[in-house]
Amino acid sequence: MAPMYQAVLVVAFGYFVDIFDLTLLSMLRSPSLSDLGYASTTQIEAGIFLLNTQMAGMLLGGFFWGILGDRKGRLKMLFASILCYSIANLLNGFVQDLNTYAVLRFFSGFGLAGELGVGITLIAEILPQKSRGLGTTTVTAIGVLGAVCSGAFVEFVTWRTAYLVGGALGLVLVLMRFRMQDSPLFTAGQSQPKTGAKNVRWGSLRLLLGSWKLTRKYILSAMLGLPIWCIAGILFVFSPEIARALGVLEPVVASRVIAASYFGVSLGDLTSGLLSQLFKNRIRVIQVFMVLNFLLVAGQLLTAAGNTAGHYYFWAGLVGFGTGYWTLFVTMGAEQFGTNLRATVATTLPNLVRGAVIPMTLIFGFLKSQIGLLPAVQWIVGVVALTCFAGSFFLPDTFAKDLDYFD
Repeated sequence: MAPMYQAVLVVAFGYFVDIFDLTLLSMLRSPSLSDLGYASTTQIEAGIFLLNTQMAGMLLGGFFWGILGDRKGRLKMLFASILCYSIANLLNGFVQDLNTYAVLRFFSGFGLAGELGVGITLIAEILPQKSRGLGTTTVTAIGVLGAVCSGAFVEFVTWRTAYLVGGALGLVLVLMRFRMQDSPLFTAGQSQPKTGAKNVRWGSLRLLLGSWKLTRKYILSAMLGLPIWCIAGILFVFSPEIARALGVLEPVVASRVIAASYFGVSLGDLTSGLLSQLFKNRIRVIQVFMVLNFLLVAGQLLTAAGNTAGHYYFWAGLVGFGTGYWTLFVTMGAEQFGTNLRATVATTLPNLVRGAVIPMTLIFGFLKSQIGLLPAVQWIVGVVALTCFAGSFFLPDTFAKDLDYFD
């Protein structure tokens, strides 16, 4: 198998394990907290604490792995991050109290932060322009099925076993690193800088945030992904409580909501990626999916009352499909910036978006106490969706962009 296609498969499997491990907390929130002695009435607060701790780890890890990915190499940081989250997940299977649980979720999130962004950077730089969109689409379409697999898996094993298996899968990935090579753009740029670019700064936050042109592009790029994680971090994680408030006739299980939604995400990523290849445009496809996603969320909230849990899971899959432009969001982030900043941006952007779950859940918690659960969901999802859709019109498309340049 050609090295470039082998890299696509390894990164795709890596993202599969990444999503498998990332969604475990959301799926295992109730059973793990019940086992640790938390009553159902206190599990939302404890769950927000654990989720925010994990997301804080991802936010910090995104900058750590991204900067080192630009300075030390994409491949080294890809597998170092996998080793970090694998060990943390293995240890998660042995926790006995909430604080230890939170510390390990922090380090798990810290490690998980590096896999996708560094992997997408590697794929974007080793594939030719005409097929790099197909490569990144393959990675995310396969990767998000990790949540479907974990959703089925947690139905049959204890929450501790699920964490142990997730950690073990990551260690298998580390063994695969010895058959891969780093990005040729990175190695060439490090060894023989282009004429006139001998003082290129690699992985420099000062460069990224010191230029309004680059900072503006970075902020607008991040806004593309905010609606996805607003829904994943609120509508999916707290689906049992939301479904009950909506009047669903049967108890809704978070793991099944997440599995159904991520199955939809996989189909959405595949569809959005192929559409971008067909129309040779990424940003217009993202905008279509943003609108579709907003309409599907509204449909789920409006049709849930008096229906079964199966109906709710079906709509979760549809909403997941609407959020399935994650692959285009991450790919555009990698394509917007030069080789010297590409890993930093591609790794920090998705984790900045994931980390935005922290203020969003805090705002959600505040609004819930002031106006009630359902109005809080409607307000935060609506405001985020409309704001970010408006921001998308200020970004240029990157489909045909040559990536061999420095910022």
